[in-house]
Amino acid sequence: MKSVMRKLVLGTFAVSCLQFTGCQYRSRHDVYYLIASNLKLPYWKAVQDGFNQAAEEYQVASVVQGPDGYDAQEEAEAFSRAVGKKPAGILVSASDANLLRAEIGNAIAAGVPVITVDSDAPTSARLYFIGTNNLQAGLLGGKRLVEKLGGKGNVVVFTIPGQPNVDERLTGYKNAIAGSPGIKIVEVVATGGDSGSAFDKTDAYLHKTGAEKIDAFVCLESAAGNAVGEVLKRNNVTDRTVIAMDVDPETLGFIADGTIDSTIAQKPYTMGYFGLKSLDEAHHAANKDFRPQLCERLEGSVSGVRRYRKRADYEAER
Repeated sequence: MKSVMRKLVLGTFAVSCLQFTGCQYRSRHDVYYLIASNLKLPYWKAVQDGFNQAAEEYQVASVVQGPDGYDAQEEAEAFSRAVGKKPAGILVSASDANLLRAEIGNAIAAGVPVITVDSDAPTSARLYFIGTNNLQAGLLGGKRLVEKLGGKGNVVVFTIPGQPNVDERLTGYKNAIAGSPGIKIVEVVATGGDSGSAFDKTDAYLHKTGAEKIDAFVCLESAAGNAVGEVLKRNNVTDRTVIAMDVDPETLGFIADGTIDSTIAQKPYTMGYFGLKSLDEAHHAANKDFRPQLCERLEGSVSGVRRYRKRADYEAER
């Protein structure tokens, strides 16, 4: 009789465990990190909101670290510190893929899953990438540029060279305008994510006339768009085309009043939200040998949401 009762108690306990989140399947002791640069930007606030919302739903801990401005070295150091904490997983945006390659390898070797978000580190051991198809984003912006300029004009581009996602956007723009020899990129300005740099360059170029007149400004990251818009508005200039990136409130305001022609939207909240959930899936996987066999993209507003599970499937569609 005692044996039967013991089995009943154990059976009831087992059922209760299954009903109560898998008997501590997740807990606040599971800590997930989001590491990025330029955390002060509204774009990254949206990524953080998605990341933290997923953590709240799963009842796990989330930590966001990295420099407020663009600083690839400081980001790499923040990543290294996070690995030292032996977290349940790390979501990272690669400001400099080369700086992070070895650190990501160290994390994977230690059993810490790493997924890249927004900006990839494709030659690292990261599990996969969640983000926009940035080449397609550049192509989309480039087509709009050709349309607005009528196939002819001088262009200044603001970028962060060396950051993979931004480099891909620039390639997309160049591919889009390749068939319009009348469009000339006068300068590709390295802003380092500093809006002040974009502001000063725009102000200098704004006063050029004749054959040197700048007809369009292309911004491959969000901070530059707002700076360009501010310069044009202060000078009451309405005859230049500005194509921005992302949808923070200031950018949308400039679009509403006609200062900025258009912007390219992404899904930062979605990136952060699925980023944490994907890390949690990897953390609880039976196989902890995190070999990079998967590749995933959540395409942004450029072409809807798509998920690539197998590397072969992804490569076939590139």
